[in-house]
Amino acid sequence: MIGLISATAAGALARDRLAGAWPDRTRVYGGPVADAVRAAFAECERVVCFLATGAVVRLIAPLLADKGSDPGVVCVDEGGRFAVALVGGHGGGANALAVAVADVLGARPVVTTATDSVGMAGLDTLGMPVEGDVAAVSRALLDGDPVALRAETAWPLPALPVAVAEGTSGSYVLRVSDRLVEPAAGEAVLRPPTLVVGVGASRGAPVEEVVGLVGDALREAGLSARSVGGFATVDAKAAEPGIVAAAARFGVPLVAFPAARLAEIDVPNPSAAPLAAVGTPSVAEAAALAGGGELVVPKRKSARATCAVVRRPGRGRLAVVGLGPGARDLLTPRATAELRRASVVVGLDQYVAQIRDLLRPGTRVRESGLGAEEERARTAVEEARRGHAVALIGSGDAGVYAMASPALAEAGDDIDVVGVPGVTAALAAGALLGAPLGHDHVAISLSDLHTPWEVIERRVRAAAEADLVVTFYNPRSRGRDWQLPKALGTLAEHRAATTPVGVVRNASRPDESVRLTTLAALDPATVDMMTVVVVGNTASREVAGRMVTPRGYRWQAERERDGDGSGAHGDD
Repeated sequence: MIGLISATAAGALARDRLAGAWPDRTRVYGGPVADAVRAAFAECERVVCFLATGAVVRLIAPLLADKGSDPGVVCVDEGGRFAVALVGGHGGGANALAVAVADVLGARPVVTTATDSVGMAGLDTLGMPVEGDVAAVSRALLDGDPVALRAETAWPLPALPVAVAEGTSGSYVLRVSDRLVEPAAGEAVLRPPTLVVGVGASRGAPVEEVVGLVGDALREAGLSARSVGGFATVDAKAAEPGIVAAAARFGVPLVAFPAARLAEIDVPNPSAAPLAAVGTPSVAEAAALAGGGELVVPKRKSARATCAVVRRPGRGRLAVVGLGPGARDLLTPRATAELRRASVVVGLDQYVAQIRDLLRPGTRVRESGLGAEEERARTAVEEARRGHAVALIGSGDAGVYAMASPALAEAGDDIDVVGVPGVTAALAAGALLGAPLGHDHVAISLSDLHTPWEVIERRVRAAAEADLVVTFYNPRSRGRDWQLPKALGTLAEHRAATTPVGVVRNASRPDESVRLTTLAALDPATVDMMTVVVVGNTASREVAGRMVTPRGYRWQAERERDGDGSGAHGDD
């Protein structure tokens, strides 16, 4: 929850704008300002104060305890011009919050943490807990001093600052480990989420007992609780309050598996009790092992609970990321997060250029030109198999005429694969044209590079006979100029010459162009590979200069019954 505090009418206006934009994420604190700040500081993960920075500093100074637990605080001037990340920039999320607040208010974000100021990724922004002498290692990175990487636990890491390298010797160390070790001076430890805790419990088992059992098991095995990535149990216990609350205490998700699946997993310590109670001879060990890995803590028991711990293998990770049609504001937050998560980015050179500024310093880029799609797919999978975190990028949605298909054809079950959807060219074009995709529609690529023309033509004819709106991808190139006229001719056998056709080139990009014409009037010579062509069905109309395909036919029937045909192309 984000606490919002203001003291004046001007501040309240900006505060209410933010509250209106984020109704489920914010809570407005009223009353005396000092009391409001104390309450928000105690109850919220982050706080936004619409006050002068000096006033906020004085108000929060007595409340500050530890940067690892204090909420992030953002200060917004009463004119709503600047959003300043005041404290808790990384750990408290104030830097990201300042950017988000500024975006809502039309303000300028002000971030002054040293690593952000010089474009370096902070150690506490790498997506996993970090502890130890973080300040000293961060200063070394800022000063360009070498930092040795000690990867004791295999895990696909995001891009690390360029001064970090394996085999480096020096006074500073960045260790990657799930072991419970005390960091030395000049050493920071990244805690990868390698551990899965399987848990079983009797009905009504208290959360303190479950948490205590798990904590003791981890500590006695020499494992860090901060490397716990998830809890697992049987589906019959998925809502058991003690288990649910214990997972929440650790700040990790709880995953439940059917008893039949757990019963198939070989475990060293099966028991008749859970078999009789929930249908599987093992809950804790089997649930922990269900996702694969090494059993590092066999079943432990307390009076009413059991637990076991598995170390997940450090598998490579391949994220197939759709960048959208080109405009930065149509790139999804999830896509941006995956680009920041990756240590290796693979893509077409012109797509890499679009997002290069979003990559962490130290990200390794493998780019190539047009026509090397299969090579890029193989490269991305090979990098993931080496244990890296890889982002394979493509325009639009990576699963639509893009890189997901060749990549997933290469990838096996030895790597983790994540799909990140993007805004497709068809959707971007449809939004610019009006509402051409309001009813059933189909996308067809006219490129016969991978598909015989006979197959494409059969699909076009089927779409024409089914009266589907058709979006043509790859409609025409210099060496392939006859397919679009042929496809339009097939559609014309089933649709009127006045059927609306939308032609959108470079949707959402600076040289974007949008035209609305008809099936008879479209000149294929004006179309190229950067164009999407949308051909309406028999119900599609031009309404006030926009292309509209009615959601149903009632709208059309009512207009025709009332004699209101203004702005519409008839098809009879």
